[in-house]
Amino acid sequence: MKKTYQIDVDCANCANKMEAAVRKVAGVQAAAVSFMTQKLIVEFSGDREPKAVMEEVRAACKRVEPDCEIFL
Repeated sequence: MKKTYQIDVDCANCANKMEAAVRKVAGVQAAAVSFMTQKLIVEFSGDREPKAVMEEVRAACKRVEPDCEIFL
């Protein structure tokens, strides 16, 4: 399953770092963060509940940029 979320990211470099961090989260098969469109696309692997995965994704993004917001 693939879902798109609105994300508030300040720079392209941070977007790249967040994308790498999100890809490491268990339950994420693929991820893409676009600074230009302020979108986060997550493809879930299906073995975990997407809501639980997104909590970990949010935490991973906040480690990169503490004021980052993901609108679920």
